[in-house]
Amino acid sequence: QVQLVESGGGSVQAGGSLRLSCVASGWGMCMGWFRQASGKEREGVAALHTNSAWTYYADSVKGRFTIAKDSAKSTVYLQMNSLKPEDTATYYCAAVCFASCDVCITRGTYTSWGQGTQVTVSS
Repeated sequence: QVQLVESGGGSVQAGGSLRLSCVASGWGMCMGWFRQASGKEREGVAALHTNSAWTYYADSVKGRFTIAKDSAKSTVYLQMNSLKPEDTATYYCAAVCFASCDVCITRGTYTSWGQGTQVTVSS
């Protein structure tokens, strides 16, 4: 079991930016960011593999969000720019999936999940 600790959520006005961080107790795996807004289904937002250049973005965040990694710190980041009120949600970091990374993010089949961090965007 990989332990994940998220940080960086907060409140921001529309058009603003936030950076989320996820510190992992392991490395060499698929990792992703999900979000869940109140009353809505969970959505896979972005993903990467810590040992390759592969990345994934949901259409809803392409061009605004960037997923990045720092192997020395065992940390994955989600840089969120041009935030919109519809980005308001609890964001979760996830890791460890026994499938290809694209399947992991589209099906949400990760085995380790962080505690979540709230992002609130006001208009």
